Amino acid sequence: MASPLARRAVLRAAALAAAAPALSALPTGRAAAVAGAAHPGAGTLAAGGLAAPSAWSVRPFALKDVALREGVFAAKRRLMLGHARGYDVNRLLQVFRANAGLSTGGAVAPGGWEGLDGEANGNLRGHYTGHFLTMLSQAYGSTGDKAYADKIRHMVGALVEVREALRRDPAVLSVPGRFGTAAENVRGSYQYVDLPDTVLGGSASLTLSAWVKPTHDANWTRVLDCGDGTTSRYLYLAARNAGGVPRFAITTSGGGGEQGINGTRPLPLNQWSHLAVTIGGTTGTLYVNGVAVAKNTAMTLNPAALGTLKNHWLGRSTYAADPVFAGAFDEVNIWSRALSATEVAELRDKPAAGSAAGAGDLASYTFEETTGGTFADRSGRGRHATLRRTWGGSSHPGFLAAYPETQFITLESMTSGDYTVVWAPYYTAHKILRGLLDAYLNTGDARALDLASGMCDWMYSRLSKLPESTLQRMWGIFSSGEFGGMVEAICDLHAVTGRAEHLALARLFDLDKLIDACAAGHDILDGLHANQHIPIFTGLVRLYDETGEERYLKAAKNFWGMVVPARMYGIGGTSDREFWKARGVIAGALSDVTAETCCAYNMLKLSRMLFFHEQDPAYMDYYERALYNQVLGSKQDKPDAEKPLVTYFTGLVPGHVRDYTPKQGTTCCEGTGMESATKYQDSVYFTRADDSALYVNLYSPSTLTWEEKGVTVTQETAYPAEQRSRITVRGRTARFDLLLRVPSWARDGDGDGDGGGGGGGFEVRVNGARVTGAAEPGSYVTVSRTWRDGDTVAVTMPFRMRVEKALDDPSVQTLFYGPVNLVARDPRQTFLPVGLYRNAALSGDLLPTFTPVAGEPLHFTLDGIEFAPFAEGTEDPTHAYFRRSEPRVAFGGTDSGVANPARADGTTLLDEIWAAAPFRNARALVKRVQGVVDAWVAAGLLGAEDGRRVVSTARAASYVP
Repeated sequence: MASPLARRAVLRAAALAAAAPALSALPTGRAAAVAGAAHPGAGTLAAGGLAAPSAWSVRPFALKDVALREGVFAAKRRLMLGHARGYDVNRLLQVFRANAGLSTGGAVAPGGWEGLDGEANGNLRGHYTGHFLTMLSQAYGSTGDKAYADKIRHMVGALVEVREALRRDPAVLSVPGRFGTAAENVRGSYQYVDLPDTVLGGSASLTLSAWVKPTHDANWTRVLDCGDGTTSRYLYLAARNAGGVPRFAITTSGGGGEQGINGTRPLPLNQWSHLAVTIGGTTGTLYVNGVAVAKNTAMTLNPAALGTLKNHWLGRSTYAADPVFAGAFDEVNIWSRALSATEVAELRDKPAAGSAAGAGDLASYTFEETTGGTFADRSGRGRHATLRRTWGGSSHPGFLAAYPETQFITLESMTSGDYTVVWAPYYTAHKILRGLLDAYLNTGDARALDLASGMCDWMYSRLSKLPESTLQRMWGIFSSGEFGGMVEAICDLHAVTGRAEHLALARLFDLDKLIDACAAGHDILDGLHANQHIPIFTGLVRLYDETGEERYLKAAKNFWGMVVPARMYGIGGTSDREFWKARGVIAGALSDVTAETCCAYNMLKLSRMLFFHEQDPAYMDYYERALYNQVLGSKQDKPDAEKPLVTYFTGLVPGHVRDYTPKQGTTCCEGTGMESATKYQDSVYFTRADDSALYVNLYSPSTLTWEEKGVTVTQETAYPAEQRSRITVRGRTARFDLLLRVPSWARDGDGDGDGGGGGGGFEVRVNGARVTGAAEPGSYVTVSRTWRDGDTVAVTMPFRMRVEKALDDPSVQTLFYGPVNLVARDPRQTFLPVGLYRNAALSGDLLPTFTPVAGEPLHFTLDGIEFAPFAEGTEDPTHAYFRRSEPRVAFGGTDSGVANPARADGTTLLDEIWAAAPFRNARALVKRVQGVVDAWVAAGLLGAEDGRRVVSTARAASYVP
C-alpha cells in the first residue's frame, strides 16, 4: 500500500489536472460568486451565496433568510451588534498599516493579542481583524444594516492599500519635521534607512547630529548604527540604552569592549529632540538639545579604528534582537571633525546648512522627500540613502499580514514550538482569509475576493515547494504550527473560484498522523491541544465534499465521537488548560481554565457540517446543548463599546467567576465569541437538498423565509423558558415534510434513574389535531402534508429535572432542566453537597425537590441555594458541578432515619431504587423498594430492621406523579 504522503502527492497532482482552469478575471458581485462556483460538486445555494456541495443531503439557509424574533438570542445579539456598530475599526487596521509602512492616522491598536505590545511580542496580531470582518459580515447578512457594510468596505479598502504597499519597496512616510518635513518609520513597519558604506569617510574625528522624535520607549533603539556585519566592530548612537537614556558607544571587541557615553535622562516621546556626539582625540561628548550632558575623556577608539564596515543604518541595530527605531528623523548630518560646543548649540535652532557648521561634509539628509524611498545627500558627495525593511519583502504579491513574512519562513525550519518566536501564523492567516471571504459572500465586494484569492496564491507558492516531511512536521508543532479552520476556508474559496491551485493548497495542510488514526478509530487525542485540532476536522469534511475521499469524512465522524461525550462537559465544552485528557476524564479535568470557548464554537461547526451528510439527531442534540449553555453563557449580559465581553475559559470548579475580559481583550475566544453572537440562527432550520423537507432543529423564536417554496415559517416561543413552540406556515400552498427534532432529554422516564424516561411526552398538533406516531427522544417526528396559508403546528415537550454524572466519578454531577444547565450560585470553593431524591416524582423527575423562584423563569432554590441557567452572563460565583450526597433514605419528603448504604462501586440503595423510574403509581414504587431492600439485606448491605423501616417509609409517603 502506498504511504499517505505518496498517496496525497498523487491525489494533489490529479486535483491540479482535473480541477477547472484558473479564472482569467475575477468575478464581481454576489451573482458572480455563484457563477464562479461552477465546478464539479457545486449545488444549490447555501449561506451567504456559497454553493452547497452536492455531497450534502441537507443544506442551511442564509442568515438573511432566518430572522431572530425577541428572545434570549436576540437580546444577546443586540449587545454584540451594538459593539460592532460603535467600534473604531481603524484600531484593528493599525497593525496592518504599520506593517506596510503606512500612516496609522493616530489609531491605537487594541489590547490583548492584537498589537505590537501583546502577548508573545504581538505574534498573533491580525487574527482579530479577520474575526471582526466575519462578525460584521454576519451582522450585515442578518440585518441588512448598511452601517455594517460600510465598515466592511472601509476595512477591505484599507487592506487593499496595505497589500499594495507590501508589494512594492517601502516608501517614505512624510510628516512635519523640526525644520520642514521629516520621515517617519511607523512602529511595526520594521523600516530603516540604509546609508552608503562610505558615509563615515574613514575619519578619526567625527560629529553625528540628528533630530529625532521617538514614538515608543523600547530600549536599545538606534539612531545610527555602523558595524561589520557581526557583533564585534561597530559604533552606535542609541536613543535609549538599557536604562532608557541616550548612549553612544564604539568597540572593536564586542559588547564587553564598548567605550561609551551615557545621557542623564530619557528623551521625551512624541517630541523632537536633538542628539549629537563629537569625537576628537581621546574625548567624546554627548549633547542633548544643544547641551553637553556627558563626556568620556579616556577614549582610545575612534571611527577610523573600526576599519571597513559593512552596515551603516539609521534606525536599525547591529544586534538583530534590538527593536527598530519607531518615530521620525529630521536633519541627520555627519562631519569629519568634532564640532565645537557653540556649533552644536546652534544646531538646536536652525538647520545645519544655515548654521556656522554648515551641512555635514560627510553626509547630510534633510528628509524633504515626500514620495519614493530614496533620501538625497545634501553634502555634495552623492551618498544618497535608501529606505528598506529589515525583512526585505514578501515572496509573492498576494501576501497580506499584520507582521512580516518571517514568521512563516521561520516555521519551516522549526522542530518544536515557541510562540514567542512563531505563534500560529497560518492560524492568523486563516482568520484574515475567512473574514475576507465572508465579506465577499455577504457584500459582493470583489476586492475582498481578490485579497482572499491572492492570499491563497501566496500560501500555495510557499507550501507547494516544501517537502512532505516538512509539512507534516510543521502541522504537528504545538501552537506554532496551528492553522485553525484554514482548510475549510480554502475549500469554500475553491467553491467560488474553481481554481485547481486552491484545492491543491487545501490538501497541503493534511496532518496524516491525526487523519489516519481517527479514520481507523484510534483515539490519540490525550494530551493534544484541543482547539488546534478541532477545526482541522471541519476542513476534512469540506475536503471530502470537494474530493470525495472517504478517509476525510470517516476521520471527522470518528473524531466527533471521541469528544462527545467522552471529553465533553455538561455545558457542551471541552478541554482543560486548552488540552485534552484521556477519554472519560471529566471530574478529573475540572479546573478554573476548562472549556475554552473556541472549542465549543468549533465543535458546533463540526456537528453542523456532519449533519449535512448524515442526519443523526445526536449532532443537533449536541448543538442545542453547547449553544443554549456554553455559547450563550460565554457572552456577558451588558453592553460595552470597547470589548465584546466574551469568556476565554469557562471555569467549572466550585465558586468560579467568569472572566468576560480575558487577557485584556482580543483573544481567539473573543473573536469566535463575536462570530457566535451574530449567527445564532444559522442552524435553526435546514432544508433537504431537493427542498422536499424542512428540518426544525432548534426551538428558537424566529421567522424563516423559504423562497424556493414561497412560504414563511414562524416560531413563536419563549423556549427554553417555556416547554412549547407554535409554528405557523404562511404563503402559497406547498408540499413538504416537516421534521421536528425530539430532543434526547424529552422523555417520561426510561429506567436510567435520575429523571430518565421513554417517549410519549413530546406532542405535535397540526391545526389542533394531534399527530400520531412515534416521537422517540433523540429522533425527528415527520409531518408530511400539503401546507396551506395559516397552518399551525403546536409542539410541546416535557422538561424534566435530571442530573448528568461525570464519567470518571458518578458522585460529581451537573443539573439540567430540559436543555438548560442549571448552576448553583454560591461563593464557596468546594463542591456543594446536594441531595435530590427526597421529593422525587414517580416519574423520576427531580423537580419537586426544588422550589421555583417567583418571577424568575428557570430559577430554583434548594436548601437556600439558588440555581440559575448557565446561559445567564453574570459575574456570580457558580457551581456547574456538585457532589451528590444522599446520606439518608427518604421518600416523598419523609425521612426513614436509615443511612443510605452504598455498594463498593458507589451505587447507593436509592440509586438502585430510582433506576427503575418511571413508576406507574405508588404501588409500583413500593414494590421496587421491597425488591431492592430484600436483595440488599440478603447481600449483607442493609440490616433487616433498617430494611423494614425503608419499606414502611416508602408505603407511607405521598408522591408527585
